[in-house]
Amino acid sequence: MADDANNETQTQIRDRVTRLAFAGDPERYNEFIRVLSESTPDGVDVILRGSSVTGHKFGSDEPFDGDGPGTSDLDVTFVGGDMVMLRQRLCEMTGRSVNLQATTSLVQYLRDVALDQPYLVLLKKPKAD
Repeated sequence: MADDANNETQTQIRDRVTRLAFAGDPERYNEFIRVLSESTPDGVDVILRGSSVTGHKFGSDEPFDGDGPGTSDLDVTFVGGDMVMLRQRLCEMTGRSVNLQATTSLVQYLRDVALDQPYLVLLKKPKAD
């Protein structure tokens, strides 16, 4: 997985996501990851894309949560494997809309390389033996 145009590390992106989407509370971020992990089938990666990763809406300078706390959504994408429905729980937990998307590894690779869309890897869950 390539770095974004600014060559930010996953740690830098995670810190920004924690600050923007989880009020700077790493425990809230960690709980979000725990819920995803419990509900995600083996062999599926989970990534976060969009304004919580970049800090602003796509194609504009409007900041994340520019209309007030909880107004921007979280764009969660499941890469590979089967999609698991856990949107309701994640929305209730974060107090904001959470968009869940499913894609193949190839499509995510193309988005990363060809479109240079930054993202944060939330979880890499290996396939069961």
